[in-house]
Amino acid sequence: MNTNSMRRVFIYIAKYKKYMILSILSAIVSVIASLLGPMFIGQAVDYMIGTNQVDFDSVRWILMILVLVYSINSLFGWSLTYFTNKVSYQTVNAMRHELFEKINKLSLQFYDRNSHGDIVSRFVNDIDIISDGMVQGIANMLTGIITIFGAISFMLYISGSMTLVVLLSAPVAYFVARFITKRSQKLFKAQAKCLGALNGYAEEVISEQKLVKAFTYEERSFIEFQKMNDDLYQMGVKSQFYGSLTNPTTRLVNNITYGVISVIGSILAISGQITVGDIASFLIYSNLFAKPFNDITGIFTQIQSALASAQRIFHILDRQEEVQDQVSAIQLEHSQGNIEFKNVYFSYTEGNPLIRDFNLTVSPGTHIAIVGHTGAGKTTLVNLLMRFYEIDQGSIIVDDVDIKNVTRDSLRRNFGMVLQDTWLFAGTIRDNIAYGVENTSEADVIAAAKASDAHSFIRRLPKGYDTLITDEGANLSQGQKQLLTIARVMLVNPAMLILDEATSSIDTRTELRIQKAFSKMLEGRTSFVIAHRLSTIKEADVILVMDQGSIVEKGNHEELLSENGTYAKLYNSQFAHELEA
Repeated sequence: MNTNSMRRVFIYIAKYKKYMILSILSAIVSVIASLLGPMFIGQAVDYMIGTNQVDFDSVRWILMILVLVYSINSLFGWSLTYFTNKVSYQTVNAMRHELFEKINKLSLQFYDRNSHGDIVSRFVNDIDIISDGMVQGIANMLTGIITIFGAISFMLYISGSMTLVVLLSAPVAYFVARFITKRSQKLFKAQAKCLGALNGYAEEVISEQKLVKAFTYEERSFIEFQKMNDDLYQMGVKSQFYGSLTNPTTRLVNNITYGVISVIGSILAISGQITVGDIASFLIYSNLFAKPFNDITGIFTQIQSALASAQRIFHILDRQEEVQDQVSAIQLEHSQGNIEFKNVYFSYTEGNPLIRDFNLTVSPGTHIAIVGHTGAGKTTLVNLLMRFYEIDQGSIIVDDVDIKNVTRDSLRRNFGMVLQDTWLFAGTIRDNIAYGVENTSEADVIAAAKASDAHSFIRRLPKGYDTLITDEGANLSQGQKQLLTIARVMLVNPAMLILDEATSSIDTRTELRIQKAFSKMLEGRTSFVIAHRLSTIKEADVILVMDQGSIVEKGNHEELLSENGTYAKLYNSQFAHELEA
């Protein structure tokens, strides 16, 4: 059993002491009531088989007491379930809250290396599994511990020799269960891993159905899914099979114990040391004593699965967050747009550097275009500027301040980013445009939409700005979605801009219209444009040609063409056809 994960789960549980105390009190009262019942049942048996005649008056009173005792047992059993549910659901609520807070603090490197579907699986499925395991575990642990000690006390009162037999059987049942569960733990971990992988693959296939159909990949994707699903099935069957062995094996030990107790009890009753009622009471107490072991081992599959899921949750919670802002970090107010890269080194994986000794000085208001082959380091450059990744060596300076000495929030608020991949959330068009600005006015939202040339198509929608965006914008064209993301940035009105293939999903005619808006927006602002289309590069003040993380050429469009170097080759091979068109 993963004791570290269990210890950490109990740390969460300990935060809700009030409900834990109420749970313990409910468990005590409920168990005491259940332990008193067998004693009265034994007395009723003795009254009914008395030597002379049945004492109906005494039996009647005992029956009334039993009704009261078991009513109390049921009432406080319900309250125990209620309070343990409160503890369980508040605990997983806190865990889910902490997990969501954590994933917002992790670096982009984490998301680059982990399946999004697997992350969602941990956030939803694993948390639910922990909740189910805890609801069963807490209630059974509380009642089990109290029942075991209470049953031992009553059994000792009736017969020490029979109690010794029961106590000797307990370690046997425990070690049998432990032997099985130790071997099933690895299977539950593997099952959780298979489930995460399956969710990740399903999420990828479902979200990219257009590509799946375009490449007629349906059958192959189904075969791959079937293989992963079969692996999950096989692992689930094995884990459940081995986990379910604990209950019947412990019951086998208990049944053998009952047989031995019956023989010993009969001998003692014949010799007059105990009564038949005592035997009846003792058998019930021995069953109550064994029940917690049976219950605990019976739900051990859930507990094991919950601990395996908890381990997956803690694996994320324990991950290193983005490098924290220094205590002395300052707030970068409205930036002037003066940027300098000094001897910058960076690598995604240790020992495989991408950017080496990179130097660049950008004056305020400069419009810079970055071109180069795939993997040249274009997007990496702006990722470093935004501190999505930390550089290995060197420094990046904005307005004469090293960005390491600036808070991330204030740094990123000075940049506006428009990416190739559009992201829209479920909500109205107005909410999506106003995503980056709190309490913005309707007039500002409309002004931003007009500036991005999105206002015209928004007006034609059934509900205009109140139109709901569904399924990440499935009811909009790719070009319309991109226009909304551009409007979102225009509303923020940042000091600096980063356009990473921002118009790649927009047709040429629409692009020409929004270029005017971009040109007006870029005036007086430092901007970095990563693009392949000639229209977004030709007018740049400076064009950087990158290769393997270094600047190999630098100049404006005409200067670089006249050099007949790398840029000219890119232009002739990739951009010349646009002039012909």
